[in-house]
Amino acid sequence: MGSRRSLGRPFGWLWAAYAVSTFGTRLAFDAFPLIAVIVLDAGPTEVATLAAAGLAVGAVAAVPLGPWVEFRRKRPVMVAMDLVRCAALTSVPAAYAFGALTLGQLLVVSVVVAAADITFTAASGAFLKALVRGEDLLVANGRFEATAWTATVLGPPAGGAAIGLFGPVMTVVADAVSYLLSAVGIRAIGGKETKPERTDPPEGFRVGALLEGWRHILTSPALRPLFFNTVLVNGLIMATSPLLAVLMLGRLGFTPWQYGLAFAVPCLGGLLGSRLARRLVARFGQHRVLLTSGALRACWVLWLAFVRPGTSGLVLVMAVEFGLITCCAVYNPVLSTYRLEHTATDRVVRTLSAWSVTSKLTIAALTALWGLLAGVTGTRTALAVAGVLMLATPLLLPWHDRGRQDGRDGRDGRDDRDGRDDRDDRDTVSSPA
Repeated sequence: MGSRRSLGRPFGWLWAAYAVSTFGTRLAFDAFPLIAVIVLDAGPTEVATLAAAGLAVGAVAAVPLGPWVEFRRKRPVMVAMDLVRCAALTSVPAAYAFGALTLGQLLVVSVVVAAADITFTAASGAFLKALVRGEDLLVANGRFEATAWTATVLGPPAGGAAIGLFGPVMTVVADAVSYLLSAVGIRAIGGKETKPERTDPPEGFRVGALLEGWRHILTSPALRPLFFNTVLVNGLIMATSPLLAVLMLGRLGFTPWQYGLAFAVPCLGGLLGSRLARRLVARFGQHRVLLTSGALRACWVLWLAFVRPGTSGLVLVMAVEFGLITCCAVYNPVLSTYRLEHTATDRVVRTLSAWSVTSKLTIAALTALWGLLAGVTGTRTALAVAGVLMLATPLLLPWHDRGRQDGRDGRDGRDDRDGRDDRDDRDTVSSPA
């Protein structure tokens, strides 16, 4: 069983660091909007601006960090990003204690944390590829995925209780401490990390390297369809989230605890999917599992437009979210592994950064766009439009195994540490995010 397979002490420290920071982040779920409303009396427009602008500006700020990180040791970068996030978040309770907290500060902190998140995720993906053997990448990514969903089940309810007992900034304090503990864990991995050799010409590095991640993705027959599919699917899922909250908590009259229950229980599907991923790949093959789980993700969102009041509506939301999350939990670690296998070692950070930046910008743009659409057409219609578009997203999947046909398109004449050729693909969340 994959869950009993030892990947070594260094991976154990990396996994522990990821677990503690992920639980801290889920504990502080929606902390900034809550603080903006409760402490600063912010309205819906200000809260939406805080969420979208922080994500978008942070993504843009992270663009030049990708090529900067590519040819540096990844572990010190990861530690630095943890400490940056810790310091930025600590400024919020400090300002609150002195009565000096403002919406502008929350926006600045959101930008800093978003940029550091992207940089950490990209560096950790490259570090993971060097830390474990190629055949263990799916096991490692499956463990990260299971940890993320466990934290999603437990974190928000615990965070809500902590806010009720200790005040609105307590979860931000916990999140800051979690990043400090994560830095300690990554530091404890030990060992000597070889500094990557720069392959880009120094004179062209600064300009050309900024676009290298996107160029690599868009010229890869294996990565390009997955890139467009994943970015669009994630954007549509996140764009419908606030609309569903408005529908359930407003017009349909669900209570906050019912709303929380509707999304906490289905996260158990994340644990199920992450545990099934490796077994399914072993039985059916990586490409087939990637296609099937990727296509099945598209079948669920449309049903949210038909949610009704009462128990039947609550059960429908839970069933839809359970199905969606289970499919995503199978897809995510398989995609993360596939991308790492198809990306040459000296391109991993820039590729992951480009993928994450595009994903966050798309989420911000679609969230704003669907908010406008809901204002014009109504919440149910906006949910239905998103659901119909989701049904079309499987057309973007690579229905032919281009990676196998092309002999792995990231090949650059060098071998990976496990003896396989470097490949041409990879992105985001499932490696430590």
